[in-house]
Amino acid sequence: MTEQTDATPGDSAESDQGQPLIAHLVELRSRILRSLLSVLVIFLPLFYFANDIYTYISEPLRAFLPDGTTMIATEVASPFLTPFKLTLVLSIFLAMPYILHQLWSFVAPGLYSSEKRIAFPLLTSSILLFYAGIAFAFYIVFPLVFGFFTSVAPDGVTIMTDINRYLDFVLKLFFAFGLAFEIPIATVLLVWTGATNVENLKRKRPYVIVGCFVLGMLLTPPDIISQILLALPMWVLYEFGILFSTFIRNRDGEGEG
Repeated sequence: MTEQTDATPGDSAESDQGQPLIAHLVELRSRILRSLLSVLVIFLPLFYFANDIYTYISEPLRAFLPDGTTMIATEVASPFLTPFKLTLVLSIFLAMPYILHQLWSFVAPGLYSSEKRIAFPLLTSSILLFYAGIAFAFYIVFPLVFGFFTSVAPDGVTIMTDINRYLDFVLKLFFAFGLAFEIPIATVLLVWTGATNVENLKRKRPYVIVGCFVLGMLLTPPDIISQILLALPMWVLYEFGILFSTFIRNRDGEGEG
């Protein structure tokens, strides 16, 4: 693919003539296959440790289970499929930097130089923020949430969580917190593309705060702890997004709008 400059948009049409549609599709297929292969390369060695990985992921819950109780498998194939599913998802998470690198390599030649200067840092930051959201959920939110759930169980009720249901629960929270930590990226993109400006983002702060708590209610289990622990970071990250958006706006020399 031929790299564009900031000269004129017409250069894009001329470069497209040098590489027909079929060539772009072939390159896209190649990069998709490389991405899938990277997931497979990570998955194969990790699958040997699938049970150990699940044991580690389930530790936040098992630490609060009463003595003599344990997690259970209510389906015949769950002891195999549940660690398999977890290892596959983990492989995708670990391969994400390489997958996004393949995406960047495909689209970068079609971007202007000014677009590359902002797109690459945003892409890198999005990966780090997603990982940070997962780590925040696992090391901070899970102990508080599971401690709350196990403490409010009625007398005579034995907590015996199904391993597959537990995995679905934690994956949902991983995605919720991972995506929530992408808020600074979203705000920067909105300002950079001209969809809004920093002053509008500041004026809408009260609505955003309410929206954070609403999303916290929808994306987390029905307990106040996990809802607050999701809503507060979203609010803080929104403020960071406004700060970074101001920097991007000033660097590009744009007005308040």
